[in-house]
Amino acid sequence: MLNLLIAFSLVVPLIGAVGILIADKKPNLREACTLLTSVVLLFVVVKIFLALRGGETPELTLFELLPGLEIKFTVEPLGMLFALVAAILWPVNSLYSIGYMRGNAEKHQTRFYFFFAIAIFGAIGVAFAGNLLTLFLFYELLTLSTFPLVTHKGNDSAKSGGRVYLGILISTSIGLLLPAIIWVWELAGTTDFQAGGVVPQYVEGGTVFVLAMLFVFGIGKAGVMPVHRWLPAAMVAPTPVSALLHAVAVVKAGVFSVVKVVVYVFGIDTLGAEPSVDWLLWFALFTIVAASTVALRQDNLKKRLAYSTISQLSYVVMGALILVPLSVTGAALHIIAHAFGKITLFFAAGSIYTSSKKTEISQLNGIGRRMPWTMAAFTVGALSMIGIPPAAGFLSKWYLLSGAIAADQYIAVLVIFISTLLNTAYFAPIVYAAYFKRDRSDTMLNYGEAPLPAVVALCFTALLTITLFFFPQTVFELIQMIET
Repeated sequence: MLNLLIAFSLVVPLIGAVGILIADKKPNLREACTLLTSVVLLFVVVKIFLALRGGETPELTLFELLPGLEIKFTVEPLGMLFALVAAILWPVNSLYSIGYMRGNAEKHQTRFYFFFAIAIFGAIGVAFAGNLLTLFLFYELLTLSTFPLVTHKGNDSAKSGGRVYLGILISTSIGLLLPAIIWVWELAGTTDFQAGGVVPQYVEGGTVFVLAMLFVFGIGKAGVMPVHRWLPAAMVAPTPVSALLHAVAVVKAGVFSVVKVVVYVFGIDTLGAEPSVDWLLWFALFTIVAASTVALRQDNLKKRLAYSTISQLSYVVMGALILVPLSVTGAALHIIAHAFGKITLFFAAGSIYTSSKKTEISQLNGIGRRMPWTMAAFTVGALSMIGIPPAAGFLSKWYLLSGAIAADQYIAVLVIFISTLLNTAYFAPIVYAAYFKRDRSDTMLNYGEAPLPAVVALCFTALLTITLFFFPQTVFELIQMIET
Protein backbone atom coordinates (compact mmCIF):
# COMPACT_ATOMS: atom_id res chain seq x y z
CA MET A 1 0.00 0.00 0.00
CA LEU A 2 2.79 2.44 0.92
CA ASN A 3 4.61 1.69 -2.32
CA LEU A 4 1.42 2.56 -4.15
CA LEU A 5 1.30 5.90 -2.32
CA ILE A 6 4.74 6.81 -3.68
CA ALA A 7 3.66 5.78 -7.17
CA PHE A 8 0.43 7.75 -6.81
CA SER A 9 2.31 10.88 -5.68
CA LEU A 10 4.24 10.70 -8.96
CA VAL A 11 1.28 9.82 -11.16
CA VAL A 12 -1.15 12.45 -9.83
CA PRO A 13 0.65 15.48 -11.38
CA LEU A 14 0.89 13.60 -14.70
CA ILE A 15 -2.83 12.83 -14.66
CA GLY A 16 -3.47 16.49 -13.88
CA ALA A 17 -1.26 17.55 -16.80
CA VAL A 18 -3.28 15.37 -19.19
CA GLY A 19 -6.54 16.73 -17.78
CA ILE A 20 -5.31 20.29 -18.31
CA LEU A 21 -4.60 19.55 -21.98
CA ILE A 22 -8.01 17.95 -22.47
CA ALA A 23 -9.73 21.00 -20.92
CA ASP A 24 -7.82 23.40 -23.17
CA LYS A 25 -10.87 25.21 -24.57
CA LYS A 26 -12.71 25.37 -21.23
CA PRO A 27 -10.79 27.70 -18.87
CA ASN A 28 -12.99 27.04 -15.83
CA LEU A 29 -12.65 23.28 -16.21
CA ARG A 30 -8.90 23.58 -16.87
CA GLU A 31 -8.36 25.60 -13.70
CA ALA A 32 -10.64 23.32 -11.69
CA CYS A 33 -8.50 20.39 -12.89
CA THR A 34 -5.35 22.22 -11.77
CA LEU A 35 -6.75 22.94 -8.31
CA LEU A 36 -8.22 19.46 -7.85
CA THR A 37 -4.98 17.76 -8.87
CA SER A 38 -2.93 19.89 -6.49
CA VAL A 39 -5.28 19.14 -3.59
CA VAL A 40 -5.21 15.39 -4.32
CA LEU A 41 -1.39 15.48 -4.38
CA LEU A 42 -1.36 17.26 -1.02
CA PHE A 43 -3.65 14.56 0.41
CA VAL A 44 -1.35 11.78 -0.87
CA VAL A 45 1.83 13.46 0.44
CA VAL A 46 0.24 13.96 3.86
CA LYS A 47 -0.67 10.25 3.91
CA ILE A 48 2.96 9.39 3.16
CA PHE A 49 4.08 11.76 5.91
CA LEU A 50 1.78 10.08 8.44
CA ALA A 51 3.19 6.68 7.45
CA LEU A 52 6.76 7.94 7.90
CA ARG A 53 5.91 9.46 11.27
CA GLY A 54 4.40 6.13 12.27
CA GLY A 55 7.78 4.47 11.82
CA GLU A 56 7.34 3.07 8.31
CA THR A 57 9.78 3.65 5.43
CA PRO A 58 7.93 3.60 2.11
CA GLU A 59 10.13 2.46 -0.79
CA LEU A 60 9.55 1.78 -4.47
CA THR A 61 12.00 0.38 -7.04
CA LEU A 62 10.88 0.60 -10.66
CA PHE A 63 13.74 -1.18 -12.43
CA GLU A 64 17.52 -1.68 -12.49
CA LEU A 65 19.57 -0.23 -15.32
CA LEU A 66 22.91 -1.73 -14.28
CA PRO A 67 24.14 -3.42 -11.09
CA GLY A 68 23.94 -0.71 -8.42
CA LEU A 69 21.99 1.65 -10.70
CA GLU A 70 18.25 1.58 -10.04
CA ILE A 71 15.36 3.95 -10.57
CA LYS A 72 14.37 3.96 -6.94
CA PHE A 73 12.27 6.04 -4.56
CA THR A 74 12.64 6.08 -0.79
CA VAL A 75 10.81 8.27 1.69
CA GLU A 76 13.12 9.71 4.35
CA PRO A 77 12.68 12.77 6.60
CA LEU A 78 14.67 15.28 4.53
CA GLY A 79 12.88 14.37 1.30
CA MET A 80 9.57 14.41 3.15
CA LEU A 81 10.18 18.04 4.12
CA PHE A 82 10.74 19.03 0.49
CA ALA A 83 7.73 17.04 -0.71
CA LEU A 84 5.52 18.73 1.89
CA VAL A 85 6.73 22.19 0.81
CA ALA A 86 5.94 21.45 -2.85
CA ALA A 87 2.59 19.81 -2.07
CA ILE A 88 1.43 22.57 0.28
CA LEU A 89 2.41 25.41 -2.03
CA TRP A 90 1.13 23.98 -5.32
CA PRO A 91 -2.58 24.54 -4.49
CA VAL A 92 -1.79 28.04 -3.22
CA ASN A 93 0.27 28.88 -6.30
CA SER A 94 -2.49 27.48 -8.52
CA LEU A 95 -5.06 29.73 -6.86
CA TYR A 96 -2.74 32.71 -7.25
CA SER A 97 -2.04 31.81 -10.88
CA ILE A 98 -5.74 31.92 -11.72
CA GLY A 99 -5.99 35.50 -10.48
CA TYR A 100 -2.69 36.55 -12.08
CA MET A 101 -3.09 34.87 -15.48
CA ARG A 102 -6.65 36.09 -15.90
CA GLY A 103 -5.94 39.53 -14.46
CA ASN A 104 -3.13 40.07 -16.97
CA ALA A 105 -4.91 38.30 -19.85
CA GLU A 106 -1.84 36.10 -20.37
CA LYS A 107 -1.69 33.99 -23.53
CA HIS A 108 -1.06 30.22 -23.70
CA GLN A 109 -2.54 29.56 -20.26
CA THR A 110 -3.09 25.85 -20.96
CA ARG A 111 0.59 25.43 -21.77
CA PHE A 112 1.45 27.29 -18.58
CA TYR A 113 -0.64 25.03 -16.31
CA PHE A 114 0.52 21.90 -18.15
CA PHE A 115 4.23 22.54 -17.66
CA PHE A 116 3.60 23.68 -14.10
CA ALA A 117 2.13 20.24 -13.35
CA ILE A 118 5.10 18.53 -15.02
CA ALA A 119 7.47 20.66 -12.90
CA ILE A 120 5.69 19.51 -9.73
CA PHE A 121 6.08 15.91 -10.94
CA GLY A 122 9.81 16.59 -11.23
CA ALA A 123 9.95 18.13 -7.75
CA ILE A 124 8.23 15.14 -6.14
CA GLY A 125 10.62 12.83 -7.96
CA VAL A 126 13.59 14.76 -6.58
CA ALA A 127 12.10 14.72 -3.08
CA PHE A 128 11.55 10.95 -2.98
CA ALA A 129 14.63 9.94 -5.01
CA GLY A 130 16.27 6.95 -3.35
CA ASN A 131 19.63 7.40 -5.03
CA LEU A 132 21.72 9.88 -6.97
CA LEU A 133 20.73 8.50 -10.38
CA THR A 134 17.00 8.98 -9.74
CA LEU A 135 17.64 12.42 -8.28
CA PHE A 136 19.65 13.42 -11.36
CA LEU A 137 16.95 12.30 -13.81
CA PHE A 138 14.20 14.24 -12.05
CA TYR A 139 16.52 17.19 -11.45
CA GLU A 140 17.01 17.43 -15.23
CA LEU A 141 13.28 16.99 -15.86
CA LEU A 142 12.64 19.91 -13.53
CA THR A 143 15.02 22.07 -15.56
CA LEU A 144 13.48 21.11 -18.90
CA SER A 145 9.87 21.47 -17.74
CA THR A 146 10.44 24.95 -16.31
CA PHE A 147 12.20 26.26 -19.42
CA PRO A 148 8.88 26.80 -21.31
CA LEU A 149 7.57 28.59 -18.21
CA VAL A 150 10.56 30.94 -18.08
CA THR A 151 10.16 31.74 -21.79
CA HIS A 152 6.34 31.91 -21.52
CA LYS A 153 5.96 35.45 -22.88
CA GLY A 154 7.82 34.53 -26.06
CA ASN A 155 9.47 37.94 -26.56
CA ASP A 156 13.18 38.57 -27.08
CA SER A 157 13.93 39.17 -23.39
CA ALA A 158 12.11 35.95 -22.43
CA LYS A 159 14.05 33.95 -25.01
CA SER A 160 17.35 35.50 -23.91
CA GLY A 161 16.63 34.82 -20.23
CA GLY A 162 15.57 31.29 -21.09
CA ARG A 163 18.84 30.60 -22.90
CA VAL A 164 20.85 31.72 -19.86
CA TYR A 165 18.59 29.69 -17.58
CA LEU A 166 18.85 26.49 -19.58
CA GLY A 167 22.50 26.93 -20.50
CA ILE A 168 23.81 27.33 -16.96
CA LEU A 169 21.63 24.65 -15.36
CA ILE A 170 22.26 22.03 -18.05
CA SER A 171 25.98 22.72 -18.33
CA THR A 172 26.55 22.51 -14.57
CA SER A 173 24.52 19.33 -14.15
CA ILE A 174 26.02 17.53 -17.15
CA GLY A 175 29.55 18.88 -16.71
CA LEU A 176 29.89 18.63 -12.92
CA LEU A 177 27.01 16.82 -11.21
CA LEU A 178 26.89 13.81 -13.54
CA PRO A 179 30.66 13.13 -13.29
CA ALA A 180 30.34 13.33 -9.48
CA ILE A 181 27.56 10.75 -9.53
CA ILE A 182 29.57 8.43 -11.81
CA TRP A 183 32.57 8.85 -9.49
CA VAL A 184 30.49 7.83 -6.47
CA TRP A 185 29.21 4.78 -8.35
CA GLU A 186 32.76 3.80 -9.33
CA LEU A 187 33.95 4.18 -5.73
CA ALA A 188 31.08 2.57 -3.84
CA GLY A 189 29.33 0.40 -6.43
CA THR A 190 26.04 2.12 -5.62
CA THR A 191 24.45 5.55 -5.72
CA ASP A 192 21.95 4.85 -2.92
CA PHE A 193 21.49 7.40 -0.15
CA GLN A 194 22.60 5.93 3.17
CA ALA A 195 22.65 7.22 6.75
CA GLY A 196 26.22 8.26 7.55
CA GLY A 197 27.14 8.48 3.87
CA VAL A 198 27.93 6.01 1.11
CA VAL A 199 31.54 7.02 0.36
CA PRO A 200 33.35 7.57 3.72
CA GLN A 201 35.43 4.40 3.46
CA TYR A 202 36.46 5.17 -0.11
CA VAL A 203 37.58 8.81 -0.01
CA GLU A 204 39.91 10.97 2.01
CA GLY A 205 42.01 14.12 1.77
CA GLY A 206 41.84 16.09 -1.44
CA THR A 207 39.48 13.58 -3.05
CA VAL A 208 36.77 14.58 -0.58
CA PHE A 209 37.21 18.25 -1.49
CA VAL A 210 37.15 17.70 -5.26
CA LEU A 211 34.11 15.44 -5.10
CA ALA A 212 32.27 17.83 -2.79
CA MET A 213 33.12 20.75 -5.10
CA LEU A 214 31.66 18.88 -8.08
CA PHE A 215 28.43 18.37 -6.18
CA VAL A 216 28.09 21.89 -4.77
CA PHE A 217 28.69 23.65 -8.10
CA GLY A 218 27.12 20.88 -10.19
CA ILE A 219 23.86 21.44 -8.35
CA GLY A 220 23.47 24.81 -10.05
CA LYS A 221 19.94 25.28 -8.76
CA ALA A 222 21.44 26.02 -5.33
CA GLY A 223 22.70 29.30 -6.81
CA VAL A 224 26.14 29.39 -5.19
CA MET A 225 28.26 32.02 -6.96
CA PRO A 226 29.55 31.97 -9.68
CA VAL A 227 26.80 29.63 -11.04
CA HIS A 228 23.95 31.95 -10.04
CA ARG A 229 23.22 34.07 -13.11
CA TRP A 230 20.39 31.82 -14.30
CA LEU A 231 18.20 32.99 -11.43
CA PRO A 232 18.00 36.74 -12.13
CA ALA A 233 17.86 35.92 -15.86
CA ALA A 234 14.70 33.88 -15.22
CA MET A 235 12.86 36.89 -13.79
CA VAL A 236 11.47 37.56 -17.28
CA ALA A 237 8.92 34.85 -16.48
CA PRO A 238 5.40 35.58 -15.18
CA THR A 239 5.28 36.02 -11.41
CA PRO A 240 3.67 32.62 -10.66
CA VAL A 241 6.67 31.06 -12.42
CA SER A 242 9.04 33.19 -10.35
CA ALA A 243 7.26 31.88 -7.27
CA LEU A 244 7.70 28.32 -8.57
CA LEU A 245 11.40 28.93 -9.21
CA HIS A 246 12.10 30.57 -5.86
CA ALA A 247 9.79 28.86 -3.42
CA VAL A 248 7.97 25.76 -4.61
CA ALA A 249 10.34 23.65 -6.65
CA VAL A 250 13.47 24.76 -8.48
CA VAL A 251 15.81 26.46 -6.02
CA LYS A 252 14.43 24.27 -3.25
CA ALA A 253 15.39 21.22 -5.31
CA GLY A 254 18.91 22.69 -5.46
CA VAL A 255 19.51 23.36 -1.80
CA PHE A 256 17.64 20.20 -0.79
CA SER A 257 19.97 18.19 -3.03
CA VAL A 258 23.04 19.83 -1.48
CA VAL A 259 21.88 19.00 2.04
CA LYS A 260 20.96 15.46 1.01
CA VAL A 261 24.39 14.89 -0.56
CA VAL A 262 26.14 16.22 2.55
CA VAL A 263 24.12 14.00 4.89
CA TYR A 264 23.55 10.83 2.85
CA VAL A 265 26.44 10.66 0.36
CA PHE A 266 29.41 12.02 2.36
CA GLY A 267 28.14 11.98 5.92
CA ILE A 268 28.76 14.88 8.30
CA ASP A 269 31.68 13.14 10.03
CA THR A 270 33.54 12.54 6.75
CA LEU A 271 33.29 16.12 5.58
CA GLY A 272 33.97 17.47 9.07
CA ALA A 273 37.30 15.61 9.15
CA GLU A 274 38.53 17.26 5.95
CA PRO A 275 39.75 20.87 6.52
CA SER A 276 39.83 21.69 2.80
CA VAL A 277 36.03 21.53 2.70
CA ASP A 278 36.07 24.89 4.52
CA TRP A 279 36.89 26.45 1.16
CA LEU A 280 33.43 25.44 -0.06
CA LEU A 281 31.93 27.08 3.01
CA TRP A 282 33.72 30.29 2.02
CA PHE A 283 31.96 30.25 -1.37
CA ALA A 284 28.61 30.09 0.43
CA LEU A 285 29.59 32.89 2.82
CA PHE A 286 30.75 35.08 -0.06
CA THR A 287 27.50 34.45 -1.93
CA ILE A 288 25.42 35.48 1.10
CA VAL A 289 27.07 38.88 1.35
CA ALA A 290 27.72 39.55 -2.34
CA ALA A 291 24.18 38.75 -3.47
CA SER A 292 22.71 40.92 -0.70
CA THR A 293 24.99 43.77 -1.77
CA VAL A 294 23.85 43.45 -5.38
CA ALA A 295 20.21 43.34 -4.22
CA LEU A 296 20.66 46.77 -2.61
CA ARG A 297 21.33 48.29 -6.05
CA GLN A 298 18.26 46.86 -7.79
CA ASP A 299 15.29 49.13 -8.40
CA ASN A 300 13.29 46.44 -10.16
CA LEU A 301 11.34 44.63 -7.43
CA LYS A 302 11.58 41.12 -8.89
CA LYS A 303 15.33 41.47 -9.47
CA ARG A 304 15.84 42.59 -5.89
CA LEU A 305 13.90 39.56 -4.73
CA ALA A 306 15.94 37.34 -7.07
CA TYR A 307 19.27 38.42 -5.59
CA SER A 308 17.75 38.09 -2.14
CA THR A 309 16.98 34.46 -3.02
CA ILE A 310 20.55 33.82 -4.12
CA SER A 311 21.74 35.08 -0.74
CA GLN A 312 19.12 33.14 1.23
CA LEU A 313 19.87 29.88 -0.62
CA SER A 314 23.47 30.05 0.52
CA TYR A 315 22.22 30.17 4.11
CA VAL A 316 21.08 26.59 3.51
CA VAL A 317 24.36 25.59 1.84
CA MET A 318 26.27 27.27 4.70
CA GLY A 319 24.23 25.39 7.29
CA ALA A 320 24.93 22.09 5.57
CA LEU A 321 28.68 22.81 5.28
CA ILE A 322 29.14 23.95 8.88
CA LEU A 323 28.67 20.23 9.55
CA VAL A 324 27.11 20.11 13.01
CA PRO A 325 23.57 18.88 13.82
CA LEU A 326 22.37 22.35 14.88
CA SER A 327 23.43 23.91 11.58
CA VAL A 328 21.87 21.08 9.55
CA THR A 329 18.65 21.67 11.52
CA GLY A 330 18.87 25.36 10.62
CA ALA A 331 19.49 24.52 6.96
CA ALA A 332 16.47 22.19 6.76
CA LEU A 333 14.27 24.68 8.59
CA HIS A 334 15.42 27.53 6.34
CA ILE A 335 14.28 25.60 3.25
CA ILE A 336 10.72 25.81 4.56
CA ALA A 337 10.91 29.28 6.11
CA HIS A 338 12.35 30.73 2.91
CA ALA A 339 9.74 28.93 0.79
CA PHE A 340 6.82 30.45 2.72
CA GLY A 341 8.37 33.91 3.03
CA LYS A 342 9.70 34.26 -0.50
CA ILE A 343 6.56 32.99 -2.22
CA THR A 344 4.67 35.65 -0.25
CA LEU A 345 7.03 38.35 -1.52
CA PHE A 346 6.74 37.24 -5.15
CA PHE A 347 2.98 36.94 -4.87
CA ALA A 348 2.92 40.52 -3.60
CA ALA A 349 5.17 41.71 -6.44
CA GLY A 350 2.91 40.03 -8.98
CA SER A 351 -0.22 41.49 -7.41
CA ILE A 352 1.31 44.97 -7.52
CA TYR A 353 2.05 44.51 -11.22
CA THR A 354 -1.38 43.06 -11.98
CA SER A 355 -3.20 45.92 -10.27
CA SER A 356 -0.99 48.94 -10.97
CA LYS A 357 1.52 47.76 -13.62
CA LYS A 358 4.31 49.03 -11.34
CA THR A 359 7.55 47.04 -11.43
CA GLU A 360 10.10 49.41 -9.86
CA ILE A 361 10.66 49.98 -6.16
CA SER A 362 10.90 53.73 -6.76
CA GLN A 363 7.26 53.65 -7.92
CA LEU A 364 5.84 52.14 -4.72
CA ASN A 365 5.40 55.28 -2.58
CA GLY A 366 2.07 55.13 -0.79
CA ILE A 367 1.02 51.83 -2.35
CA GLY A 368 0.25 50.41 1.09
CA ARG A 369 -2.83 52.66 1.26
CA ARG A 370 -4.18 51.33 -2.05
CA MET A 371 -3.16 47.69 -1.53
CA PRO A 372 -3.19 47.17 2.27
CA TRP A 373 -3.58 43.38 2.23
CA THR A 374 -0.83 42.92 -0.33
CA MET A 375 1.64 45.13 1.49
CA ALA A 376 0.80 43.63 4.88
CA ALA A 377 1.68 40.22 3.46
CA PHE A 378 4.82 41.67 1.85
CA THR A 379 5.85 43.02 5.25
CA VAL A 380 5.50 39.56 6.82
CA GLY A 381 7.65 38.04 4.06
CA ALA A 382 10.26 40.77 4.50
CA LEU A 383 10.39 40.17 8.26
CA SER A 384 11.05 36.49 7.60
CA MET A 385 13.90 37.24 5.19
CA ILE A 386 15.46 39.62 7.71
CA GLY A 387 14.91 37.16 10.56
CA ILE A 388 12.59 39.11 12.84
CA PRO A 389 9.88 37.40 14.91
CA PRO A 390 7.06 36.46 14.62
CA ALA A 391 8.19 35.27 11.17
CA ALA A 392 9.64 31.81 10.59
CA GLY A 393 12.97 33.12 9.26
CA PHE A 394 13.90 34.03 12.83
CA LEU A 395 13.87 30.34 13.86
CA SER A 396 16.04 29.12 11.02
CA LYS A 397 18.58 31.93 11.53
CA TRP A 398 18.65 31.14 15.26
CA TYR A 399 19.64 27.54 14.57
CA LEU A 400 22.15 28.55 11.92
CA LEU A 401 23.77 30.97 14.36
CA SER A 402 23.75 28.35 17.12
CA GLY A 403 25.36 25.81 14.80
CA ALA A 404 28.03 28.27 13.70
CA ILE A 405 28.89 29.09 17.31
CA ALA A 406 28.95 25.39 18.27
CA ALA A 407 31.38 24.70 15.38
CA ASP A 408 33.55 27.74 16.24
CA GLN A 409 32.79 29.14 12.78
CA TYR A 410 32.78 32.76 13.92
CA ILE A 411 33.24 34.06 10.38
CA ALA A 412 29.84 32.47 9.62
CA VAL A 413 28.38 34.24 12.66
CA LEU A 414 29.75 37.55 11.35
CA VAL A 415 28.36 36.89 7.85
CA ILE A 416 24.89 36.14 9.24
CA PHE A 417 24.90 39.45 11.14
CA ILE A 418 26.17 41.41 8.12
CA SER A 419 23.61 39.76 5.86
CA THR A 420 20.82 40.53 8.33
CA LEU A 421 21.77 44.21 8.23
CA LEU A 422 21.86 44.13 4.42
CA ASN A 423 18.47 42.40 4.31
CA THR A 424 17.08 45.15 6.50
CA ALA A 425 18.66 47.78 4.25
CA TYR A 426 16.96 46.51 1.09
CA PHE A 427 13.57 45.46 2.53
CA ALA A 428 12.83 48.15 5.15
CA PRO A 429 12.82 51.09 2.66
CA ILE A 430 10.20 49.30 0.54
CA VAL A 431 7.89 48.85 3.51
CA TYR A 432 8.54 52.39 4.75
CA ALA A 433 7.81 53.95 1.35
CA ALA A 434 4.64 51.89 0.93
CA TYR A 435 3.13 53.17 4.17
CA PHE A 436 4.76 56.49 4.98
CA LYS A 437 5.63 58.20 1.69
CA ARG A 438 3.10 60.05 -0.44
CA ASP A 439 2.53 59.01 -4.04
CA ARG A 440 2.57 62.15 -6.18
CA SER A 441 2.96 60.54 -9.60
CA ASP A 442 -0.36 58.84 -10.30
CA THR A 443 -2.97 60.24 -7.97
CA MET A 444 -5.46 60.16 -10.85
CA LEU A 445 -5.00 56.44 -11.45
CA ASN A 446 -7.65 54.24 -9.91
CA TYR A 447 -6.38 50.88 -8.71
CA GLY A 448 -6.74 48.76 -5.62
CA GLU A 449 -6.06 45.17 -4.66
CA ALA A 450 -5.36 42.49 -7.28
CA PRO A 451 -8.03 39.88 -8.14
CA LEU A 452 -9.36 38.04 -5.08
CA PRO A 453 -7.69 34.65 -5.75
CA ALA A 454 -4.28 36.34 -5.77
CA VAL A 455 -4.96 38.27 -2.56
CA VAL A 456 -6.27 35.17 -0.77
CA ALA A 457 -3.18 33.20 -1.83
CA LEU A 458 -0.63 35.78 -0.65
CA CYS A 459 -2.45 36.30 2.67
CA PHE A 460 -2.46 32.53 3.19
CA THR A 461 1.28 32.17 2.60
CA ALA A 462 1.94 35.11 4.95
CA LEU A 463 -0.16 33.29 7.55
CA LEU A 464 1.90 30.13 6.95
CA THR A 465 5.06 32.14 7.61
CA ILE A 466 3.74 33.27 10.99
CA THR A 467 2.22 29.88 11.84
CA LEU A 468 5.55 28.13 11.30
CA PHE A 469 7.11 30.47 13.86
CA PHE A 470 4.57 29.58 16.55
CA PHE A 471 4.06 25.91 15.66
CA PRO A 472 7.28 24.41 14.28
CA GLN A 473 6.93 21.11 16.17
CA THR A 474 6.06 18.95 13.16
CA VAL A 475 9.02 20.30 11.21
CA PHE A 476 11.38 19.71 14.13
CA GLU A 477 10.01 16.20 14.51
CA LEU A 478 10.95 15.43 10.91
CA ILE A 479 14.36 17.08 11.21
CA GLN A 480 15.15 15.06 14.33
CA MET A 481 14.42 11.88 12.36
CA ILE A 482 17.23 12.68 9.90
CA GLU A 483 20.01 10.17 10.48
CA THR A 484 23.25 12.08 10.22
